[in-house]
Amino acid sequence: MRELRMRLRDKVAIVIGAGQTPGETIGNGRATAILFAREGAKVLLVDCHLESALETEEMIKDEGGVCSSFKADITSEPDCEAITDTCVERYGRIDILHNNVGKSEGDRELSILPQENWREIIDLNLKGMYLTCKYTLPIMRGQGKGVITNISSIASICSWETLAYKTSKAAVNALTHHLAMTNAKYGIRCNAILPGLMDTPMAIERRTREQKVDKSKIREARNALVPLGCKMGTAWDVAYAALFLASDEAKFITGVNLPVDGGQSARIG
Repeated sequence: MRELRMRLRDKVAIVIGAGQTPGETIGNGRATAILFAREGAKVLLVDCHLESALETEEMIKDEGGVCSSFKADITSEPDCEAITDTCVERYGRIDILHNNVGKSEGDRELSILPQENWREIIDLNLKGMYLTCKYTLPIMRGQGKGVITNISSIASICSWETLAYKTSKAAVNALTHHLAMTNAKYGIRCNAILPGLMDTPMAIERRTREQKVDKSKIREARNALVPLGCKMGTAWDVAYAALFLASDEAKFITGVNLPVDGGQSARIG
């Protein structure tokens, strides 16, 4: 590990979605977990695909970081309770909850959106965060402090062509605001990160498969939509925003929806 001052030294973090979709780049959850560990946190790596979490674990341990993996389905209440119990059993406390799980695959515009697709997206994107927070908050309240960061999307505040993803992410913003205001008296901060267009496996690999075009064409089209440098962000951009919000440098910041999008959501007209 680096000898520089570590921004999360002696902290314990849960990263939900610490694995990733297979692909040639790195995903938001994996990048965040690695960065948290580099900055001194002990990290519980949670994913429904244990093998992917274990890949992240190997990367962190190769750098000398401290972490362990745990398989869980965050739409299952018993699993979410087990996440909290496991973290406390292994590391003694919970300082940071980072909610990174979400999906948009299967979304449609209203008139052709199957009910089962709506339910699946809402359950994963919103219900999952409700459940992880439900079981983590009592621990943080007992400690008198804690940080929750929820990954939303600029789809929550921008015009978007599909319904369930936008609705679920807008609800994540509302959930975040509610948690921030009702838990400030306990010393708990809660913020949301709103990523824009990112060059991650979930974004690129899926669209390449669905649209049956080369990845370079997908990247070219997405890059053109980004005002700042005409280039998508990467998972590290999200991870560094998450690191700041989780650190004591952001100790007076709560209830914030932070776009990380190269100015895309700021473009008007």
